[in-house]
Amino acid sequence: MKLSKLFTKTVREAPADETAKNAQLLIRGGFVFKNSAGVYSFLPLGWKVAQKIINIVREEMNAIDGQEIFMPALVEKKYMEPTGRWELDVGFYVDSSLSKASGKDRSLASGKDNFVLGWSHEEVLTSIAAKYISSYKDLPFSAYQIQTKFRHEARAKSGLLRGREFMMKDLYSFHASEDDLDKYYEKAAKAYHKVFERCGLKAIYTLATGGVFTDKFTHEFQVVSDIGEDTIYVCDKCEYSENKEIAKLKDGDKCPKCDGNISEKKSIEIGNIFNNGTKYSEALGLNFTDEKGDKHPVVMGAYGIGISRLMATIVEIHNDEKGILWPENVAPCKVHLVSLGQNKEADKIYDDLQKSGTDVLYDDRDDKTAGEKFADADLIGCPVRIVVSKKTLEKDSVELKLRNEKDFKLIKLTEISQVV
Repeated sequence: MKLSKLFTKTVREAPADETAKNAQLLIRGGFVFKNSAGVYSFLPLGWKVAQKIINIVREEMNAIDGQEIFMPALVEKKYMEPTGRWELDVGFYVDSSLSKASGKDRSLASGKDNFVLGWSHEEVLTSIAAKYISSYKDLPFSAYQIQTKFRHEARAKSGLLRGREFMMKDLYSFHASEDDLDKYYEKAAKAYHKVFERCGLKAIYTLATGGVFTDKFTHEFQVVSDIGEDTIYVCDKCEYSENKEIAKLKDGDKCPKCDGNISEKKSIEIGNIFNNGTKYSEALGLNFTDEKGDKHPVVMGAYGIGISRLMATIVEIHNDEKGILWPENVAPCKVHLVSLGQNKEADKIYDDLQKSGTDVLYDDRDDKTAGEKFADADLIGCPVRIVVSKKTLEKDSVELKLRNEKDFKLIKLTEISQVV
């Protein structure tokens, strides 16, 4: 990708209406565009990051036998009414009876006649599954989607950490028994840890409440951060953790699992898993027949990861005073190639790296100073910066600098492919 062809541009000053570091840096770097409060567009660089996160999530969900599907964002009332979630003040409702042809004033829409923009899909997939599951032989299975969710967030703030429209991976599992669900639940938890580790984050497995999703205890994956909206109590030895909303622990207590000390910390939730039991299957008639011919409701679990929230958390954790420091697995490109002055050698390096399968962001602009190019490289935050100039070429070399290090070194042109 050549910067001269990129239609977006970096911005020097942070937007006045954004206080969160993730929003400031992502907007300044040309990764996202803020359309409305809690609503963002992903621009070319931002979409490359999102796709890399999505690919990591997809690989780990496939590894635990998740089957990828895609469900509608428009959810009809008939699905959510049986579970009592239709009236919850969570979604954006659509009154399709107030069409333009009806001649009615749209401003008078009741807002709850027919559909809601999907904020969760337990009911939809449960209804689909009811068409295909009849016997214990059809279980277990799990299915997931990566899709846009919509939530009526009154406090749309903190950039991509709290949005009204956001990307999410939601996986649902279906089982013949609680025991089988428990086994899959643990498998999913391990897969989640792999996802977050690959994204450069350390997540703490935290006991939490179920909110509007289940009446059972659930687990969250929390990343310690001073800007986090959650408060957790975590052991400094075994990392047993509880969310403050349910915790009987307090700062300074002894861990109930070991002899470690409990500390209070602010944190960002980046994923959660739920034991839904038979809440949705009973409400929507999802049953199976066992070996004896007896009928039982299917036991279900749900597992969510916010893709855009995960991206924002990565930025909140990996940044400095100059910009973002993307972990290599999720960086828009591995290499930021900077050409100082027009030279064919930089073009050749760009072509060679691309042919070898290396993602390269090539600053080939001829209307920017060296200082401007370096500042953009730091702001955008690719892991490796390579500078090609008349001075370096006189030594048959390029200047190589890692984004998370201060010093650079000269490497020979013939060694680039071995180093990158």
